[in-house]
Amino acid sequence: MIEVLETPRLLLRKFERNDARSLYELNLDPQVIQFTGDNSFSSIDEARSFLRNYDHYQTYGYGRWAATLKPGYKFIGWCGLKYHVNKQEVDLGFRFMKKYWGNGYAHEAGSACIKFAFQTLKMTRLIGRAMPGNTASMK
Repeated sequence: MIEVLETPRLLLRKFERNDARSLYELNLDPQVIQFTGDNSFSSIDEARSFLRNYDHYQTYGYGRWAATLKPGYKFIGWCGLKYHVNKQEVDLGFRFMKKYWGNGYAHEAGSACIKFAFQTLKMTRLIGRAMPGNTASMK
């Protein structure tokens, strides 16, 4: 396991191949992806292919990270940074399994990612977006 960031309750780490089932299940929930503009994976194999081709860590030195609960490191979603080549900007994004909503995990993970972006990576700008109606993410 390659640890990236740690918070009081969470460990953010690089995605691993065995995260395919968890990513597939995360994106199966229509409420989880309602405001993302993404489609769910059609299969665990498609999620596995996504992980196999995910190159943000090597290309940019950061990326989206698996969010896991401490102790036990149970996968509950992801949070992290994404570089958008066409806009030449970095955004902060997150997605958590619905049963973990309302516990402050997105805020906790997002705050750690923001601190990492500005203090460690020395970024001067970071974008956060939320679709209209997604009041929880706007907070």
